[in-house]
Amino acid sequence: MRADRDQAPILQASSSRTGQAMRQESTAREGILPSQSLAELIRSGHISAAESMSDGQIQPASIDLRLGSRAYRVRASFLPGKDQTVGQRVDSLTMHEFDITDGAVLERGCVYIVPLMEGLNLPPSCSAIGNPKSSTGRLDVFTRLLTDHGAEFDHVRPGYEGPLYAEISPRTFSILVRKGSRLSQLRIRRGEPRRSDEHHLLLQREHRIVDTQLDAGDIKNGVPITVDVEGDADTRLIGYRAKLHAGLIDVDKKDYYQIDDFWEPVFRQNGSGLILDPGEFYILASREAVRVPKGYAAQMIAYDTLVGEFRVHYAGFFDPGFGDPEAGGQGSRAVLEVRSFEVPFVVEPGQVVGRLVYEALTEVPDKLYGQALRSNYQKQGLKLSKHFRVH
Repeated sequence: MRADRDQAPILQASSSRTGQAMRQESTAREGILPSQSLAELIRSGHISAAESMSDGQIQPASIDLRLGSRAYRVRASFLPGKDQTVGQRVDSLTMHEFDITDGAVLERGCVYIVPLMEGLNLPPSCSAIGNPKSSTGRLDVFTRLLTDHGAEFDHVRPGYEGPLYAEISPRTFSILVRKGSRLSQLRIRRGEPRRSDEHHLLLQREHRIVDTQLDAGDIKNGVPITVDVEGDADTRLIGYRAKLHAGLIDVDKKDYYQIDDFWEPVFRQNGSGLILDPGEFYILASREAVRVPKGYAAQMIAYDTLVGEFRVHYAGFFDPGFGDPEAGGQGSRAVLEVRSFEVPFVVEPGQVVGRLVYEALTEVPDKLYGQALRSNYQKQGLKLSKHFRVH
């Protein structure tokens, strides 16, 4: 894999700047870094890019990552492991290399590696985690972050210095991407903050992070989320199921595609529950309204074999202010991207399908998810990705 001209250079901050940052860091609290701290990491060179980053990439508790100009079609997904770089593994697995500067199609069912425009030079006490953006997950595009010498997907070890890569595998729709397209995002964490059940119970009592009654027995490794299988009282609509042989979706187009060309509606069934067909991809909504207080961020746990043979929520980040009345989001539901595996599975009313894990930020961000940022999914109910026109 040759060096990509858009691969992010890893810039060293000046020694005085680095020393100052480290002294400040030593006295700071642990947690997820907010928007203003992310901006400071960009200014200091701890987050770098081949081309200037825009303010629009910085979210309340995450950064949008951009695709570079080259893509590699590989034979299989992989982890480089501690002894190899991503480039070395790509060299042995590449079937086709191509330019995506002006747009190229990533076919469903295939696996691609794309070097990102951003790179990292993290302080020793900081690690990071990647995740697909909400719109990416709602298109059933499986996207994971890779690092050199990495042994886990989406996890960036403390003090990592090097480039970032996206593994992209469209599962339902073929997609059109180009240099600069944003499919994934990155959160940076200082230290290892604790996330106990008691912590979540206190959050529920203080902030009512989900609008249902919970006690200590309900909270286990996160706050339980159930799926709405009752739907709209008038239309009986509870979700959408993707059409298997639909057309191409340009990931950078908004409010463009007709829903009926790509999705079929799913209505409340007679009797209880919803039967998930194996291999089908569904968009559903949580029964609970979700709130993320301004000093916290949340992540949906994607898969738990204890609740059933299906995966919930590819795009797991919830930024500070989501569903918060102060940010205009009262009543916001979590949209669930659901795929059943192997066998049909019945989702019953009130059944737990996922859990939200909350982490404190090191400080309140200077921007909140919501109307002021023109956030796409604030105050949402059941909602497809931003690419589709609202009737």
